[in-house]
Amino acid sequence: MRSLDLISQWPVDHAAAAVLTRDGGMAGTIGDTAEVYPLASVTKPLVAYAVLVAVEEGALDLDQPAGPTGSTVRHLLAHASGLAFGEQKVQTEPGRKRIYSSAGFEVLADLIAAETGIAFPDYLSEAVFEPLGMRESTLPGPAGHGAHSSVTDLSRFAAELLAPTLISGEMLAAATSVQFPGLDGLVPGYGMHKPNDWGLGFEIRGRKSPHWTGSANTPSTFGHFGQSGTFLWVDPGPGIACVALTNRAFGDWAKPLWPQFSDAVLGEITETSPVR
Repeated sequence: MRSLDLISQWPVDHAAAAVLTRDGGMAGTIGDTAEVYPLASVTKPLVAYAVLVAVEEGALDLDQPAGPTGSTVRHLLAHASGLAFGEQKVQTEPGRKRIYSSAGFEVLADLIAAETGIAFPDYLSEAVFEPLGMRESTLPGPAGHGAHSSVTDLSRFAAELLAPTLISGEMLAAATSVQFPGLDGLVPGYGMHKPNDWGLGFEIRGRKSPHWTGSANTPSTFGHFGQSGTFLWVDPGPGIACVALTNRAFGDWAKPLWPQFSDAVLGEITETSPVR
């Protein structure tokens, strides 16, 4: 894929990426796809998926109480619990505002451990990593931002998001649909968005601008980016997924280059395989 060559122009020392299609599998890769990188907040979709597995196994319920008084598992996954970003401090009532909270994912990890009797890193491995063959993926740090993985492994996860096997299609559809519609809030690095759409652990692009995905991405695009210079998005319209990992922290360098890359990927694939 010619679009992948754009990554060689990024101001980073190390980077790898992959593009997948729903019908054709792996469309292309660049870089050392086996190299392991810290994911930062791309950890959250992985953790969210383990939570969804736990829900379908009956260990949890999306609407059971969790976190601040009045909040639920659903609130925590959708950044609507009212918890602060980095500490378990209540900033507002549940369901009032989209406050991006890594602390909320640590609450979820503790809840799964309490309900299942399995330490959360082990549960994540057993529920997600092992069945998908993600052999290099681990959670040595916090559940909000502490996972490590490779492009090879995250490509397996992206393929799962294109065609789920670990959870039902209905559950994935719910996870990638807007939860608590109309809530405003900050996207880290991109400021306030009204509304700031979010699913169950996945950011939903909607009509946000500026944004880390491309202008060609459809509003139903979902995924996450990390402050360590990482991202994963899935655009269910054309059925395309993209994973990119770098060793340079997210910053102003990425803001023009990531959307440019995403637009090039979408343009190249839809040009050769028109969406029906």
